[in-house]
Amino acid sequence: MLTPEQIQNAADRLYKAEKERQQIPAITLEHSDMTMDDAYKIQKSWVDRKIENGAKVRGYKIGLTSRAMQMAVNIDQPDYGVLLDDMFFADGAEIKASDFLDPRIEVELAFVLKDRLEGENITIFDVLNATDYVIPSLELIAARCHRTDPETGYQRKVLDTISDNAANAGIILGGRPIKPMDIDLRWAGALLYLNGQIEETGVAAGVLGHPANGICWVCKRFAPHGVALEPGQVILAGSFTRPVPVKAGDTIHADYGPLGGISVKFV
Repeated sequence: MLTPEQIQNAADRLYKAEKERQQIPAITLEHSDMTMDDAYKIQKSWVDRKIENGAKVRGYKIGLTSRAMQMAVNIDQPDYGVLLDDMFFADGAEIKASDFLDPRIEVELAFVLKDRLEGENITIFDVLNATDYVIPSLELIAARCHRTDPETGYQRKVLDTISDNAANAGIILGGRPIKPMDIDLRWAGALLYLNGQIEETGVAAGVLGHPANGICWVCKRFAPHGVALEPGQVILAGSFTRPVPVKAGDTIHADYGPLGGISVKFV
């Protein structure tokens, strides 16, 4: 359990790491006794500082939703991070790779809400009824702390990722928006191309069996704190491919079949 001073110090270090584009050692390397609650407090402190500086909350991302990713990091539940307005990029954008630490791309679906969602008993059907439309999306993730410490070889833990705003750095929306009942979202799939070569494929059922399940989970997680998902917010449901590293000169294209595609270039 960390003290308020330790939580604030960790948040300040992550904030500085992003601003100066210099990765820091994993927080758990110094605080091996930190808890998941500590990790989310660090995340909140960091996000609050960004909001104080003018950023606005646009929604949330849900991560670690696939069984494969949970097994890889030895955790049995998803995590979440906050989407801010300065994280949104247009389809077809040129993104400066050097603005991000260890940038990687994930393939997802985003739910854009029309109604408020709140409570620990939210179901898939509640999520679908509250959704205005679903749209293909790419998440740009970045690691403000080292995945592997260059000096000690220490491997970053899931608590470090949570502290690091679930590694979120950007979001690109594109393709064709659809009403959530128009297709079976479990079978929405994508082909992810890196520089013209297929790098990853997947279907949205990889996200907890149905991409809306991640949104049910985050509602349950928020319920004890009286936090709701609000109309107009964008909720990233979770990746159904592994993260693909990108660098300057790379072009990404995600082909969602009947739902269209998204392309970005890193410069």
